[in-house]
Amino acid sequence: MPFELTGQTAIVTGAATGIGEAIARRLAAAGAIVAVADLNLAGAAEVARSIGGEAFPIHIDTSRSDSVNAAVAGVMERRGRIDILVNNAGIGGKAAPVWEQTDEDWRHIIAINLMGVVHCTRAVMPHMRDRKYGRIVNIASIAGKEGNPNMSPYSATKAAVIAFTKSVGKEVATEGICVNAVTPAVVRTSILDQLTPEQVDYMTQRIPMRRTGTTEEIAAVVHFLASPDCSFVTGQCYDASGGRATY
Repeated sequence: MPFELTGQTAIVTGAATGIGEAIARRLAAAGAIVAVADLNLAGAAEVARSIGGEAFPIHIDTSRSDSVNAAVAGVMERRGRIDILVNNAGIGGKAAPVWEQTDEDWRHIIAINLMGVVHCTRAVMPHMRDRKYGRIVNIASIAGKEGNPNMSPYSATKAAVIAFTKSVGKEVATEGICVNAVTPAVVRTSILDQLTPEQVDYMTQRIPMRRTGTTEEIAAVVHFLASPDCSFVTGQCYDASGGRATY
């Protein structure tokens, strides 16, 4: 099939549900051995079981570098290689204007949405650099480009992920490693349960296609960016927004 991944090892964070689960299934269908990484190990195990083949679950708390390092070491011990990292794990955070957001609200979402991406990228990079090959795909958000009201911590962390992607992509551009981001508009997943109906409506009404995206549609974009065919694309931000993006 196009974008063949047979024999490759992929780590997908936050893969027990939603977009991460769809990505894990898509990469596995293309031939990759997928480490279904999630804070919810039982959920990850169920997804790995349903994928079948050599997919396996692994516990990870992306907000803690020691947990990330242990998870990556476990994948290396089991597979001996890491070809693909998809940094998908994230949270929506509290829905409130900035003057009602506490220091702890900010610290919590930064620890997961931004530092989780940093921790995982840093952990896999030595292996990818040694092999002169790698694909890292970071799941950002259209909110990181346009900003959503009452979601300033979420929007800010996703903007940071986009900038981080561009920086790291340039750092390893000559080493066979491609680093890119995907910016979905609103996708119907459980993360929407953290938002008010008004917020969901605000985001949906700004999509020219007038609908939410599907997890499978996001996974399709990630699949290309995770493949060997993505060989001259790095430091880029791919919109999957139904036409919402303005730049």
